[in-house]
Amino acid sequence: MRVCHLSWEYPPAVYGGLGRHVHALAEAQAALGHDVTVITDHVPDRPAQESIAGVRILRAAPAPPELPFDTEHLLAWVLALNHRLAATGIASWQRLRPDVLHAHDWLVAHAARDLVAIDTTPFVATIHATEAGRHQGWLPTDLSRSIHRIESWLVATAHRVITCSEHMESEVSRLFDVPSDAMAVIPNGIDTRRWSTPARAKRIGPDDPTLVYCGRLEWEKGVHTLLDAVARLRRHYPRLRLVIAGDGSQRGALVEQARRRRIATRVTFTGWLPEERLHEVMSAASAVVVPSVYEPFGLVALEAAALNAPLVVARTGGLTEFADDDSTAITFTPGAVDDLVRAVRQSLDDSRGATIRARRARRRLGEHHAWPVIAEATLSVYQQAALHRRRAPVTSDRDLTGNLLAQPPV
Repeated sequence: MRVCHLSWEYPPAVYGGLGRHVHALAEAQAALGHDVTVITDHVPDRPAQESIAGVRILRAAPAPPELPFDTEHLLAWVLALNHRLAATGIASWQRLRPDVLHAHDWLVAHAARDLVAIDTTPFVATIHATEAGRHQGWLPTDLSRSIHRIESWLVATAHRVITCSEHMESEVSRLFDVPSDAMAVIPNGIDTRRWSTPARAKRIGPDDPTLVYCGRLEWEKGVHTLLDAVARLRRHYPRLRLVIAGDGSQRGALVEQARRRRIATRVTFTGWLPEERLHEVMSAASAVVVPSVYEPFGLVALEAAALNAPLVVARTGGLTEFADDDSTAITFTPGAVDDLVRAVRQSLDDSRGATIRARRARRRLGEHHAWPVIAEATLSVYQQAALHRRRAPVTSDRDLTGNLLAQPPV
């Protein structure tokens, strides 16, 4: 099968879980013998076209207007990106002749629609997260409402929609009224050979417990809850440390919060770490904490499990499904500092139980999250899209209040 992925991020440009997901999925599909292309944004000092691990990568050339990637300019930046992505795809479309186009999230929606219009190519969309979900069901700004409209337009016109968890399937179905027979749940995956415990990594002893957070520093990731919990946990574990690996728009506010809570000397903000160093930090953790308020899946939980690190995760979204009633991770109520303190203490004070859960979590990876299995499941969705591509597109849809939304959105 000839597959074309459309993604705004792809290695070496990776800002979150989406880029890593597309990367692993594309290479797994290529390893199965399929012709795989990824159309993505340009990266300085990388060629416009190259082939890596059997995947053909086409990078859109920079073109004016070149806008900053920030909230004020986000919609204009996205529309300019989509123009360049579409131009790159159109220039190669007759040579690629894809059997399916797979678009990842709203940031590539307009380019996807332009490309599938060329020859009515079957069209699959993966929704990795929703704007309404990130804001706890609210659309507080014009920007949020615009993103929601684009998401709605994207899923309404795709022949099949993929989500990474049952929670996300329910969320997308509720928000956008997508028929259940047009949706599929395919979880994120992980290559456990790549995420293996480094030989020199050594778990820190109970007298010097270290908690680790890894991910973007945004409000929905719940790091503010973790900092408040650490301030309380130090009463029980005076030598407790917290390592925060990642970056984002809330870094400054979180650094200030640590200072106000008088734990600044016990918290280390590392920024983004090289993968080898990240493996060492997570492997040495007394517990990896995923405190998200909103988390469609939680790829970091798979990464921690692959490294045999004990997990403490918020009971939200896909994290709940992976925790499997606390059999693979201890869970707590999202945003509840007292419950997070309780969960961390349970993990730290019961090392045997933490080890058992970590082993179960790693076994679960091989059973449910191997990339060849996920690649095959995704290919099956492509075949369904090809069979049903004549499904009439929805030309209008509803927002959260039931009002009709006109399209196309801008």
